[in-house]
Amino acid sequence: MSKRDDILDAATHLFAVKGYQDTSIADISRATGAADGTIFYHFKNKEEILVIILRRIKERILAEFRDNAAKGRFATGLERAENVIRFYLALTAAMETEFMLLFRNYPYQLANINEEARSDLEAVYTCFLDFLTEAIVLGKADGSIDDLPEDKVALVIFGMLSSMVRFRIFNLFPAAAVYPELLLSCRKILSK
Repeated sequence: MSKRDDILDAATHLFAVKGYQDTSIADISRATGAADGTIFYHFKNKEEILVIILRRIKERILAEFRDNAAKGRFATGLERAENVIRFYLALTAAMETEFMLLFRNYPYQLANINEEARSDLEAVYTCFLDFLTEAIVLGKADGSIDDLPEDKVALVIFGMLSSMVRFRIFNLFPAAAVYPELLLSCRKILSK
């Protein structure tokens, strides 16, 4: 792994755990053993580090969702939708540090002033919504999902899932314990 990748990995962890604003270049330097000058050799400033991290997270999440979709063979749109939901929950556990960073406030504040950050954040969430919406459309066509406005229902489900994931990641509530009920609720929302 390159020193640049080491810096990005350490910054991802620090931004997720401490927060972007409470993480200094000196913190990143201590975590990597790289001098401040080495960090500035690779990156213009701390904001650029965050923008690159958001891009890396986006690329990984999109690849993971595409790989999951390519593997899946489902009899109904409802089964496909349930797979998308389960996969999102599993991915947030596998990429907990990255999702912790995504659930912090600063990436959204940055997205208001930095078009690259906005584009990357939108792509992450649109990815999940697109896969879920597509499954809902298929389910409506095959009769396994009720005739609902797919874009709105996908957004409602995404809001429920993201809230529960946020509770779990930040240890606000043992949300993973209620994932079976969450999945059942999603099925009830979608089913006829």
